[in-house]
Amino acid sequence: MDKHYLTPLFSPESIVVFAGDPDQPAAQTAHARALLAELQSRGYKGPVTFLDISMTGTLADLAHSRADLAIIALPPDQVAAALEVTGRIRCRAALVLGAGVSGAQCTELHAIARRHGVHMLGPNSLGFQRPHLKLNAAAAGPLAAPGPLALVSQSGALTSSILDWAGRNGVGFSAVVSLGPNTAVDLPQVLDFLANDASTQSILVYMEGIRHARRFMSALRAAAFVKPVVVMKAGRKPAGSRAALTHSAAIVGSDDVFESALRRAGAVRVRVFTQLFSAAKCLASRYRPVGKRMAIITNGGGPGVLAADWANEIGLEVAAFGDAARIDLAPRLPEGATLQSLVDLGEDARPEHFKAALQACGKDRGIDGVLVILSPKPDSDPAEVARAIVEVFRPVAKPVLACWMGDESVREARDVLNAAAIPNFRTPEAAVDAFGNIASFYQNQQLLQQTPPPLSTLNQPDTEGARLLIEGVLAERRKVLTEMESKALLAAFHIPVTRTMLARSANEAMLIASQLGYPVALKIDSPDISHKSDVQGVALNVMTATQVRDTYNDMLAAVKRAQPNARINGVTIQPMAAKRRGREIYIGLTTDDPFGPVITFGAGGTMIELIADRAMELPPLNQFLARRLIERSRVAAMLGEWRGHPAADIDAIEQVLLRVSEMVCQLPQLREMDINPIIVDETGAVAVDARVVIDHAPPSVGEYNHLAILPYPSAYEREWPMKGGGLYTIRPVRPDDADMLQAFVRGLSEESRYFRFASTIQELPARMLARYTLIDYDREMALVAVHRNREAGEDGVFVEREQIIGVSRYITNPDQTSCEFSLVVSDAYKGQGLGSRLMLSIMDFARAKGLAEIDGLVLANNPNMLRLMSSLGFETRSFTEDPDFKLVSKAL
Repeated sequence: MDKHYLTPLFSPESIVVFAGDPDQPAAQTAHARALLAELQSRGYKGPVTFLDISMTGTLADLAHSRADLAIIALPPDQVAAALEVTGRIRCRAALVLGAGVSGAQCTELHAIARRHGVHMLGPNSLGFQRPHLKLNAAAAGPLAAPGPLALVSQSGALTSSILDWAGRNGVGFSAVVSLGPNTAVDLPQVLDFLANDASTQSILVYMEGIRHARRFMSALRAAAFVKPVVVMKAGRKPAGSRAALTHSAAIVGSDDVFESALRRAGAVRVRVFTQLFSAAKCLASRYRPVGKRMAIITNGGGPGVLAADWANEIGLEVAAFGDAARIDLAPRLPEGATLQSLVDLGEDARPEHFKAALQACGKDRGIDGVLVILSPKPDSDPAEVARAIVEVFRPVAKPVLACWMGDESVREARDVLNAAAIPNFRTPEAAVDAFGNIASFYQNQQLLQQTPPPLSTLNQPDTEGARLLIEGVLAERRKVLTEMESKALLAAFHIPVTRTMLARSANEAMLIASQLGYPVALKIDSPDISHKSDVQGVALNVMTATQVRDTYNDMLAAVKRAQPNARINGVTIQPMAAKRRGREIYIGLTTDDPFGPVITFGAGGTMIELIADRAMELPPLNQFLARRLIERSRVAAMLGEWRGHPAADIDAIEQVLLRVSEMVCQLPQLREMDINPIIVDETGAVAVDARVVIDHAPPSVGEYNHLAILPYPSAYEREWPMKGGGLYTIRPVRPDDADMLQAFVRGLSEESRYFRFASTIQELPARMLARYTLIDYDREMALVAVHRNREAGEDGVFVEREQIIGVSRYITNPDQTSCEFSLVVSDAYKGQGLGSRLMLSIMDFARAKGLAEIDGLVLANNPNMLRLMSSLGFETRSFTEDPDFKLVSKAL
């Protein structure tokens, strides 16, 4: 209902400027001189008032100077006074332009801005540009050309460089924002604004770090859901940590985690400066990707092979025509053309041949996008070929990229392609990279749409027992669980483990081995030894009691020599895993700053660091995410049928991953974990060894505060009685509720649908359905009332079916203090008090989130809803922007 709260900052209708005396440029800062020159020459249409902090008079004299935005470009010691005046004349936003503000001064400025409710960009920022408003409030160079891209950068130097590069390459922007290191308005807030900005079609982000993982992930996921987001991050750190207590923590670096976070958020990552723009140009096109199968059309074999090689290198598929398509296309191509993995038209290719090949690619359902490569020949006309491509480009309805190789001879052709908005590149590898970004965007959008529950639908874990075990270890001032304790923790979450018993003497070891049955494995048990094999602390396939006794004594002696100060609890005895055709894998956990827990998967065994097979995902997981995690690992190739060995039980691995996800969600004390190895074959999986590192849970504001992505809030499920008997459940919506929600909307009367959607919509479009069920529980909530009916099937057996009978929803407003609600109840269940209960429940959730007010728009001709709102204490007012609606609101 309201404009975004950063609108006064980035789309101001009036501006006041604190930049010193405009008539004395020598007394101004360099940033002030640059700012004044741009404001006076660029044609910004709103009123601009110049103020001086040394002017005399009262606040009444300044009342006429009230504006949306105050721009402050003063020496550091004068900024606080200017910001104080800004707050007192009720400016809602401020830009502190310049550099050199100290940490103490920054803290003071933040406090002043908070006290006056001013949204402050800066200090130590280069400012921002809004080209379509002709507003250059930046010290980063001339005003950029208008365009559909928004750039957000945490580096002022790089902002200037990008603007200079873009000016020479015809790239325009809807917004350019240079944040700086001390800004109060941070990256998640700017992403929120750009996601709602009508002039922005895609977002480019250059970043060096984040402050709050949950807010960053929430804002990035929301932006990436509606617009392509391309991210470039600096500061890639080498993997591994010398202080790591587990294999997982040793082989996972912070950059690996960041990559995983971006993938989960639905954004695309690039690593090279120029790829920022090629990716954005492709993703901002009118096409949306549907896969990673790319056809290559070329008139030269060499460039085509280069493109195919690089496509294979980055995980794309080079698409080939089916037999029917080849038979149909062949007569329309030159005699020497080949139609195998590449469409090589040969050196005699003419414009009509390129045109025919592109048309065929457009019709083939096995092709997701097309790369057209042209190498200029002595008797060819590159511009004519470009015009032929343009002619077919629109009807193809798939991403089409061009690579016109060369320079002078193809300059006109590139102009033709640019005019038609066909992304074109100078090298085959660059073009393939660009299509790879499109494919990554499609794959990451699938991951974005996964909002999994924290607990699987399998047997409930013994969470309380696990917590008691952890608290007992922490009470002993230990942080590393023994193998016995680690396996007990896994068993509490129903992860299969080998039977393990601790022997404190050689005689005990012989007795235990006899009870467990030979062959057995012996392992040293010590909280001070991370990797047992390194100190000769593991013995496998011990076959007799005598061997057990000798191995026990030899192992203790060897460990004492290798680590004389290590505390030794004894030696664990366990039967050898009876999986002769088993593969060794590992599942681990490491904790990243700031993203929190990260689940890792890969090849296991004693050479885990050397192999360094690390696929990772942020928790929580569901089955889709678990399967994708397995597929991204290198060990996945070994899990299928291999040299006569049957395929491993992938479902069993998925279940272990889901159980580990449960552990991570429910136990914030977990810091590191190795389940290595897990032996898996066609019959299932079993954990042979485990090591868990814990620490005290950090003080949290809310549940699951240790996670970057909020899982399904199952604690809000409640059962309520219905009038006349029976029960219904009110619970948060889940992604798998899509079919039930669609059936609910279809079952509403036309009047109810009109009252809810203010339109004659018959059913929810697919994207809207996904938007309503795949929600970010951190910034919105949808509660569904579910009723279970027992019905007799055709065979006479009673089955239980669920149906949604009501939905209440709120979305947090951009100000982060209020929310907007909606409510609809099935016509067949009206009069049951369902609407009141859904509203009270959604208000309770909003209140628990710290929101202060809930608002909604109700059609003026909907008396029943207006009466319900009145009975719940809502205030009803006219809605000035549309007289057909009433605005109802209530303080929480």
